[in-house]
Amino acid sequence: MAHSYANLLVHIVFGTKNREPLLTDAIRPDVLHFLAGGVREMKATPLEINGRPDHVHILAKIRPDGALSDLLRDIKARSSGWIHRTWPDLQAFAWQSGYGAFSVDPLNVEMIRNYIRNQEEHHREASFESEYIGLLDKAGIEYDLRYLWE
Repeated sequence: MAHSYANLLVHIVFGTKNREPLLTDAIRPDVLHFLAGGVREMKATPLEINGRPDHVHILAKIRPDGALSDLLRDIKARSSGWIHRTWPDLQAFAWQSGYGAFSVDPLNVEMIRNYIRNQEEHHREASFESEYIGLLDKAGIEYDLRYLWE
């Protein structure tokens, strides 16, 4: 085959360290915008980003020559530093060390985009903890509750 083609879509979820509600309404739009820029800097395409005070969701199209772990390491490190510089009162801010990443069928992109867009509505009824465990269960990912949270 002369050319290679890929459509690698991933739904990424990660929280603040200890699920601290530090992404307030006042700063969350700026943080989400910064994260989108970080995804683009890593040569991936952000399709949808949203979050709540204690976590974020990113739907992205990633390149076949890039590693998801590199993408997450870089955007989390860069955004943490930027948050510390931009809001000096948030020097204790940190992201959790891990993340959830779920492959997305191209036929389900709009459903996932809507899910991410409607986080405020969704979290009126569900906590981040129950949402995350539900995503892991639905994806068939094994986990140990003792090590799920930090």
